[in-house]
Amino acid sequence: MDEMANREKKTLWENLLSIDRRIIFIFIALAIALPLFFKTSLKMPVSPVVQEVYNAIESLPAGSKVLISFDFDPGSMPELQPMAESFFRHCFRKNLKVIIMGLWPQGPIQANIALDKIFRELKEEEKAVKVPRYGIDYVNLGFTAGNEVVIDRMGHDFQESYPADAKGTPLSKIPLMQGVKNYDNIDLILNLSAGYPGTQEWVQYGVDVFHVKLAAGNTAVQAPSMYPYVQTGQLTGVLGGMKGGAEYELALKRPAKAVSYMFSQAIAHVVICLFIIIGNIAFFTLRKKKTLKLEK
Repeated sequence: MDEMANREKKTLWENLLSIDRRIIFIFIALAIALPLFFKTSLKMPVSPVVQEVYNAIESLPAGSKVLISFDFDPGSMPELQPMAESFFRHCFRKNLKVIIMGLWPQGPIQANIALDKIFRELKEEEKAVKVPRYGIDYVNLGFTAGNEVVIDRMGHDFQESYPADAKGTPLSKIPLMQGVKNYDNIDLILNLSAGYPGTQEWVQYGVDVFHVKLAAGNTAVQAPSMYPYVQTGQLTGVLGGMKGGAEYELALKRPAKAVSYMFSQAIAHVVICLFIIIGNIAFFTLRKKKTLKLEK
């Protein structure tokens, strides 16, 4: 009986070690996907660098002008799109005037996707809030080529880089752009960046040259290289990756997509850790049995 039991235990551990990796992938996929169907809000502290971004927007009086540069493409949507939506929520809640641009060709398109979602929310959930009007409350200047040269030119005159908006309307005919010549007429710049050109170029050519006030949202890979700019005062604050976006949603008291993604990510990490623990137990158990067998 004991010999049969030992054989069954050995078979169990061997089966665990030889499990098809596709089964593991299925478990991880379920761990990521299923939590997205539940409205569960994770509790996490808001870090100082994220709180500073919130404070920078919150401190602006109604009617202040905010420039948001969308410097990313669909490949970075999971991390940066929730931040974009939160920026719009916050700015429109504060009745700020929003000027949109992009140093990446797809950037202004990502902005429109975020705006469509926010406008639907305003119509369905917050009926007391007036939906922002194009040309008066917000404007999309679109994309223009030139990378950091665009940033430099706008420091002298916006029209050097953007003679018209994304619809082809001259800036001089857009009510929101009346009196906006350069960065001197902008109260805060928000940058959503996935790489080059992005936050680093805004720091070098916007902050260092024209002394603009800049806050940023970055992918998790890029964020660590941005934190030193916060310490030197060149950046007001940083939203770093999915976690930074989730913290910002919590600061807004409006948990949304990033918080949901963080919950999904946490469950997936738990499942991965369980597989690692089970694999190690199986490995060391079998090795111990082989060692004892050789000693006999």
